[in-house]
Amino acid sequence: MRGSYVILSLVLLVLGFLISYSFQLTKERNENRTISPEQWDKEYAIRSQLVMNEKMNRELQKELYAKQEEVKKIEEALKDQKQVYFNLVEDVEKYRMYVGDVAVEGKGVEVVLEDASYVPEGENVNNYIVHESHIFDVINELYISGADSVSVNGQRLSSHSYIYCNGPVITVDGNQFPAPFVITAIGDPNVLIPSLNITGGIIDQLAYDNIVVSIEKKDKIKMEPLLQEQKTSS
Repeated sequence: MRGSYVILSLVLLVLGFLISYSFQLTKERNENRTISPEQWDKEYAIRSQLVMNEKMNRELQKELYAKQEEVKKIEEALKDQKQVYFNLVEDVEKYRMYVGDVAVEGKGVEVVLEDASYVPEGENVNNYIVHESHIFDVINELYISGADSVSVNGQRLSSHSYIYCNGPVITVDGNQFPAPFVITAIGDPNVLIPSLNITGGIIDQLAYDNIVVSIEKKDKIKMEPLLQEQKTSS
């Protein structure tokens, strides 16, 4: 019986020791985990700085998106302006071409007008030769059909050009040319030629007036720019 008390006492002693050791170990761990006020202040400052940085990043992101939208609008506006400037440059080049300031080259047609080779006896000769009205009709039809530039016997026409008949010769901007009269036009020949040959059109009218007409498609026509004095005098 006494032996049982001894064993029980030893068990209780060991158990007490284990409880005491566990308590001490837990206390030391808690003490080691204790954060000082300075550490708390430092951690709070760091967290506050992180929160502030995140807020600033969000604001900067919003500003970036806003700037990107502005840049997009500016790019669209510049694109529109670029197209406007491109159209203006195209128009200027066309006007310079029309007034003869620049050389022009391209496909086109060549229309040759000749006096009638035979005049019946007793007929008025003037009814069988080319007059300025015939040349005007051809030139107008060519321009209406989209010709970019026109010349008569190599004399390039401008917006101030004049043509008149003086007997068997035609005067173009002060320069006289005898028959045959070669009217050259730069433009799409697939449009110009059908417009001249339309039924009841200019070719039929010229034939009715006893004028000999020939039309030829040209793959390359070049017209030099008009000299300043030519444009001024015309």
